[in-house]
Amino acid sequence: MVKVFIRRRVLDQDIPELMELLKKLRSLTLNQPGYISGETLKRLDQPGSCVVISIWTSKEDWDNWLKNEERAAVQAEIDRFLGTETQYEVYG
Repeated sequence: MVKVFIRRRVLDQDIPELMELLKKLRSLTLNQPGYISGETLKRLDQPGSCVVISIWTSKEDWDNWLKNEERAAVQAEIDRFLGTETQYEVYG
């Protein structure tokens, strides 16, 4: 099993729009082989910082998800909206 920490920074006023994009992404994730669960957390001591913790059966399942074209399109929307690339950290 692997856990992926997906870090993003967003202004408070942009959180509602970001959450809509994350919901769109999560709905795609639910149908992916190897996906176990995920949660989105907002950092309490640093406004604008959030992390998504995504749990997968294997690194291979995660890598396959990264290659998914629909995921890439929504992720590109998120990165354009935030003005920066999303950071990923994979732990096993």
